[in-house]
Amino acid sequence: MDTSFNLDAEPAGKGPAVTFNAATARDVRGPSALLALDDEAPPRLIVDPPLAEPLEAGRVFIQYRTENLRVLPVFGAGALDVSPRVGHVHITVDDATWHFIDASGETVVLVGLAPGPHRVLFELADPTHRVIDSQTVRFTVPE
Repeated sequence: MDTSFNLDAEPAGKGPAVTFNAATARDVRGPSALLALDDEAPPRLIVDPPLAEPLEAGRVFIQYRTENLRVLPVFGAGALDVSPRVGHVHITVDDATWHFIDASGETVVLVGLAPGPHRVLFELADPTHRVIDSQTVRFTVPE
């Protein structure tokens, strides 16, 4: 696909055109959420390490993103047929017996963790809470 665009550097006819290569919206955002997909690629979860500056202050900010799944607050068996695919993330801190759910896709913020080593398990789940993919982030909260 040609991603070259011609933009007038000045009003039309008043100067040279500027040409540059740019990623299309589809290249960056993926397929339109308005059309069903016939052959969806497997969902994938990507989790970054905590942001360094807040971690130094004892606050844990963890960014994540998904591929081939939209994180939305949609639950139940009926949502399994939605295309493009939807789901949410289960988050477990330090092997707790419980987890919380993020359906926003935004940065996860954890505060009040004791100084020392910690781990956070991110689990990408379908609308019925079946885990599709997972990643664990390990970090140390400073004294």
